[in-house]
Amino acid sequence: MFIKPEVLAIASSLSAHAAARQALIAENVANADTPGYRARDIADFAATYREADGAGMTRTRPGHLGADDSAANASAPQVSLSEMSPNGNSVSLETEMVKSAEVRREHDLALAVYGKSLDILRASLGRR
Repeated sequence: MFIKPEVLAIASSLSAHAAARQALIAENVANADTPGYRARDIADFAATYREADGAGMTRTRPGHLGADDSAANASAPQVSLSEMSPNGNSVSLETEMVKSAEVRREHDLALAVYGKSLDILRASLGRR
């Protein structure tokens, strides 16, 4: 009967993406002293959402021109190619803390958009 508005779907997707990315960041921090551990991360939300949405051109044959390969497997965790310590660990706690702050900002944005959208829907129904 009721269809979920697109803005709520996007806000929900952003929140889920932030939660998944935060989990990987926490895993990276937990393994900061593990020899040979490689830091992992998920691509930014825009690339991930574009991939899930199917927007943009995709390459179906090697001969196709103009297709964007950068979003390929954007939602899959990717190993970071950052500088490694002598024990083979690539986790930088400073970088992980910066990423954590970015993820928190994304999650707060998603919650704010979701909350304000619900307020608008309630106001339009006269149920403030």
